[in-house]
Amino acid sequence: MLILLLALAQAASGPVPDLEPAFRNTIVSTYPDGRTARLWLEPGGTYRGQGRRGGTTSGSWVIDGANICLSQRRPLPMPIRYCTPVMRGGVGARWSAKAVTGEPITVQLIAGR
Repeated sequence: MLILLLALAQAASGPVPDLEPAFRNTIVSTYPDGRTARLWLEPGGTYRGQGRRGGTTSGSWVIDGANICLSQRRPLPMPIRYCTPVMRGGVGARWSAKAVTGEPITVQLIAGR
């Protein structure tokens, strides 16, 4: 539920995108109220995160075409998966997206874990 509010956005085309920059860094989503959520992707298809209200979560991710799809497993398994286009770029890349709730968010890849 918490991590599903995060997005990796902007349309990508072509082959499966290179997610290497995300594996070594942190994806930060900023909501209209100024709070932030953080997402850490692991190369093996898992993720962990901290929601904008401070709770932690984890689950799995898969690439589906040009999208990354997140499935939350903890703290509660969610029956849906949240898919969003993958952003290309490295540390410092910033883009606009929509959270699973429909809220507009700003997403940025920042250096480090």
